[in-house]
Amino acid sequence: MDDFRTTHHGRRTKTAAGGARALTAGLLMAGWVALLWILEGVDTATGNALDAYGISPRDPAELGDVVPAAFLHSGWEHVASNSVPLLVLGFIAALAGLRRFAAVVLTIIVVSGLGVWLTAPAGTVTLGASGVVFGLLGYLLVRGFVDRRPWDVLIGVGVAAVYGSLLWGVLPTEAGVSWQGHLFGLIGGVAAAFAFRRPRRAPDAMVTA
Repeated sequence: MDDFRTTHHGRRTKTAAGGARALTAGLLMAGWVALLWILEGVDTATGNALDAYGISPRDPAELGDVVPAAFLHSGWEHVASNSVPLLVLGFIAALAGLRRFAAVVLTIIVVSGLGVWLTAPAGTVTLGASGVVFGLLGYLLVRGFVDRRPWDVLIGVGVAAVYGSLLWGVLPTEAGVSWQGHLFGLIGGVAAAFAFRRPRRAPDAMVTA
């Protein structure tokens, strides 16, 4: 009887912890997306003044804009197109823990931004969260295989079914769209899955009464 009560309590504790993680992840991503819309509102109200923080390629002075460029957009349609996939993919990724999520996102932003800085055409300015979206997509697609966690593999399959078509965005098929940011964001997400993979746990010892 004691063993049953202990197991039942452990399950309730895990359920409560999972609910708390989901709430935290949801609030984080809702706040992030809200910030993007607020910044676009500020940009519109100031005559697109914030666009100056986009990435201009191969200018050393622009390296400091790698991070802020990921939070800025070139219009309401642009921010709207990124909001839903960022919200969904970010929520799923953040469920595994905020510390790991922060490290993954920072890696994606830096790799995507540096890739744009190195390879984008001269005279262009690149900004937007699409590099992060592609990075989170790549991260979730491979995370389960890297961590060897069947549940995360299934999550990756579900993500591929819903958002897999986005992968065409890494090809230079549409004028005015930064395929470089998409491609290097995807690379950054895959790299983050390996860099921040979970250590393998030893099998739990068998307990006998």
